[in-house]
Amino acid sequence: MNNLKKDQEYRSLSLPEVEILKQQGCSADDWNQISVSDKFVFENVRNVQFSGSVQIGNNYGIVEFSGGIVRNCGIYNASIHNCTIGDHVYINQIPNYIANYDIHDHVILENIELCLVENETSFGNGIKLATLDETGGRGVMIYDKLSAHLAYFLAWYKHRHCLIQELESKITAYADSVKSSRGTIGTYSVIRNCRQIKNVKFGPYSQVFGSMRLENGSVNSNKFAPVILGAGILAENFIVSSGAEISDGTIVSNCFIGQGCILSKQYSAENSLFFANCQGFHGEACSIFGGPYTVTHHKSTLLIAGMFSFCNAGSGSNQSNHMYKLGPIHHGIVERGSKTTSDSYILWPAKIGAFTLVMGRHYKNTDTSDLPFSYLIENKDDSWIAPGINLRSVGTIRDVLKWPRRDRRKDPEKLDCINFNLLSPFTIKKMQKGLEILNSLKEISGETTEVFAYRNTLISKNALEKGIDLYEKAIYKFLGNSVISRLEKCNVQTLEELLECLKPMHEIGQGEWSDLAGLIAPKTEIHKLIKNIEKKEKSDLTEIEQEFKNLHANYYEYEWIWASELLVEKTGKKIEELLISDLINLIKKWQESVIGLDQMLYEDAKKEFRLDSMTGFGMDGNKATQKLDFEKVRGNFESNDFVNEIVNHIQKKTILGEKMLERLTNIEKLHQNKL
Repeated sequence: MNNLKKDQEYRSLSLPEVEILKQQGCSADDWNQISVSDKFVFENVRNVQFSGSVQIGNNYGIVEFSGGIVRNCGIYNASIHNCTIGDHVYINQIPNYIANYDIHDHVILENIELCLVENETSFGNGIKLATLDETGGRGVMIYDKLSAHLAYFLAWYKHRHCLIQELESKITAYADSVKSSRGTIGTYSVIRNCRQIKNVKFGPYSQVFGSMRLENGSVNSNKFAPVILGAGILAENFIVSSGAEISDGTIVSNCFIGQGCILSKQYSAENSLFFANCQGFHGEACSIFGGPYTVTHHKSTLLIAGMFSFCNAGSGSNQSNHMYKLGPIHHGIVERGSKTTSDSYILWPAKIGAFTLVMGRHYKNTDTSDLPFSYLIENKDDSWIAPGINLRSVGTIRDVLKWPRRDRRKDPEKLDCINFNLLSPFTIKKMQKGLEILNSLKEISGETTEVFAYRNTLISKNALEKGIDLYEKAIYKFLGNSVISRLEKCNVQTLEELLECLKPMHEIGQGEWSDLAGLIAPKTEIHKLIKNIEKKEKSDLTEIEQEFKNLHANYYEYEWIWASELLVEKTGKKIEELLISDLINLIKKWQESVIGLDQMLYEDAKKEFRLDSMTGFGMDGNKATQKLDFEKVRGNFESNDFVNEIVNHIQKKTILGEKMLERLTNIEKLHQNKL
C-alpha cells in the first residue's frame, strides 16, 4: 500500500466500530481491508461503500466554502475503492466511485461523478505531439518539466538522429519513472462539480471546478502557483504546468500547457505546445509550437502548423499548411515579437522575420527572416515589405516593456528561460544581413529602380532607403549600449585600463546566435550542448535543462564577446589598437542613433492624439467637447505615461552620453600628458 505518511499508524476496525459504520449507511466488500488512524471520527463517515484496500486518516475538523458554508471533514454519500485518504479530507456526493487514488491532507472532493485510475499510466508523460507537421514528422515528446528550449531541439533537430534518440529515451525513462496504477491528489486540492476524471494526477493546491472530462494527464500545481481548471473543459493527453488556467469550455487534446498560460472562452487546441504566459481565447490552435507569450484572443483566429513566440495574432488570422496534395505537411515560422493584423493570411511554408507586422493576405511563400522589424503588407495580391519600419513604432516598444510586467509565473522554478531584449546578437545579426541585402539590391538594380524584388516580396525605393537608415541606427544603438555598459562596470582611469576592460576574455559568444523559443544563446554553445547529449555526457533531463539555465544566466557575458567583435568591425581596428577618439566617435554615433529612434517613437505616439484619432468622441457636442471627452478618456499627449517615458529616456541617454564623453575626454587628456 502506498501510504501518504510513512510514520502514520493505521489500525483495523473492531466489530463494534464496524457496526457503527453500518448503522450510518456504510458497507464494505471486506471490512478487514479498511484501516483507520487513531484519530478517526466515526460520526464523519456516512453512506459510504468501501471496496478494495482503504486507509483513512484523521477526519476531524471542518472545511469552509464560499458564502460562509461550513462542513465537517469526513466521507459522505460516496463509493471508495482502493484509496488512501489523508488527514482533514472532505469527500461528499460521489455518484459513481473514486478508485485507486492517494488523496493527501486537506483535500476537498465534492460532486464528482467518476474519478479513477485504470491500469498503469504515465499521466500524459511520454506522449508524442504532432507539432508543426500534422502528419507527425516533427513530433515532440512531452514530460512534466519540458522547457521551450528542449522542445525546440526535439522539433527542429530531427536531422540529428542521435540527439533525438537520446532525448526521447530520457523522456521515456522519465515517463516510466512516474508510471503508476495509482493516482495522486495533492494537499489542499479542491475538485468539485466535475463529471469524469480518469488517469490524472493532481499536484498540491489544484483547483478544479466544473470540468466535464479530464483523461490521461498531469496537473502540476503547487502552493506557489496553483493550477485552475474551470467549468466545462474537456482535456485528454495533456500536461498542465504550474500557474496555468484552463476554463470556460476549452477543449484540449494532446497538448503541453506551460507555466502561467491561460486557455479560456471555448478555445480549442490539439497537438500543440504552449509555453510560458501564452494565452488563447475563442479561437483554435492545431499543431502549433507556441513559444512564450504567444497570444490569440479572437473567435475567428486559427493558428496552425506554425512556430510563434512573443506573437499577437489579430482577429481572423489564419495560415494554410495544404500547399499541395500530399496532406498538411507544410509549416511556417513567425520569429519573436511579430504581430498579425485582422484577417491576415500566410501560405506555408514561410518564415517571417522577428518583430514583423503582417498585414493582409500573402499567397506566396515568403522568407523575410533577414529583414526584421518590418511591415509585411499585401497590395493587389502582392507582398510588399518595408524593412526596419517597426523600429520606430511605439507598439513595438510597448510590447517589449509589457512582457516582463505580464509574467504570470509565481513558481520559484521557472521552466522556460526568457530573454526579453529587443536588441540582441540574434536581432542585430539579422539587421546586419538585412543591410547587406538592401545595399546589394540597391547596387545591383541601380539608382533609377523604384521597386526591388526580394524572395517573393517587393520593396519600394523609399522603403529600402529608410530600412538602411533604421538598421544602421539600431546597430549603433546596440553597440553603444554594450560599450557603455561595459565601461560602467570597470572603474577605468587610463587608456590601458580602458582597453583591458574592453578586451574579451574568451571566445564564447562569437559568431551566429539562435533564439531557442525565448532563450537567446550563441550557436557554438548550443551545438556543444547537442554534442554532449549525443555523447551521453548528460545523465538526465535535469542536467540538460540546467545547461539552458546556465546559457541564460551568462547571456550578458556572451553578449559582450559578440559586441566586441562588432566593435572591431565598425571601427576597423583591433581592441588593443583603439584610440580614445574612436570611442568618442562611437558614443556620438550612439547618441545620434538613440535620440533619433526615440524621436521617431515620439512622433509615432503623437499620431494617437491627432484630431482624426478623436473620431467617435464627444458624441453630442462640438469640436471642443470632442477634445475634452477624448482627454478625459485617453488623457492628453503631454501627460501620457508612455510619452513621458520616451521623453525621460531621451534625457537620460543624453546625460549618460555626455558623462561618458567627458570621462573619455579626461582619460585622453591624462594619456596625452603622460606622453
